[in-house]
Amino acid sequence: MLGDGVYCSSLPMRPGLRELVIAIVDDAAPVCEALEGLLRSEGFTAQSFACAEDFLASDCGRDAGCLILDVRLPGMSGLQLQQHLAAIGWRIPIVFITAQEDADGQILAQALRAGATACLHKPFGDRELLTVVRSVFPR
Repeated sequence: MLGDGVYCSSLPMRPGLRELVIAIVDDAAPVCEALEGLLRSEGFTAQSFACAEDFLASDCGRDAGCLILDVRLPGMSGLQLQQHLAAIGWRIPIVFITAQEDADGQILAQALRAGATACLHKPFGDRELLTVVRSVFPR
């Protein structure tokens, strides 16, 4: 755990990810806008999507170096997208974000067992997110 509400696994990452896009999938436009702005201000390239299906239909999927993914989405959920990506062989670091109550930790545990890099509870701080995102990319 990196801080309040930040849970990380020790998933090894492939080199050279800094040049790749950070994809954000969240159905709340203000969240997407804020995260894109924060990531771009730190020198990352970011692109957001309102749902999992839009992300999958985009050209961004194969180029994404990291995926910031809401747990609860319209249509395919974040956990379902994680499972789908694994099934088609797309290995991508996933940082889950959620405002959903998870009192017993089952959702977070499931996401981490399936290979998620981290899980953050909304509202989280800029520093928390940047710490996790930077941990994905080699120094």
